Amino acid sequence: MSDTTRITVTLPSDQVAELNKITDNVAGYVADAVTRQLRHQLLAGDLQRYQDQHGEFSKEELAEARSAISSGSASAE
Repeated sequence: MSDTTRITVTLPSDQVAELNKITDNVAGYVADAVTRQLRHQLLAGDLQRYQDQHGEFSKEELAEARSAISSGSASAE
């Protein structure tokens, strides 16, 4: 298990009520959400750097990527 740090986060009451309906581990749920957001931001940065070096993705490339993602057949090449 990785090191942890206790923090205090203030959320709107309605969000806390909804969280409590779907999980008994709010800290874990929030940690998972933060992990997803960090991955999203890192991927966005990687994609931007790729486009900066190689040009923007074509419509065909974007369509192929969306198709692979939605079908679950994305491969690492």
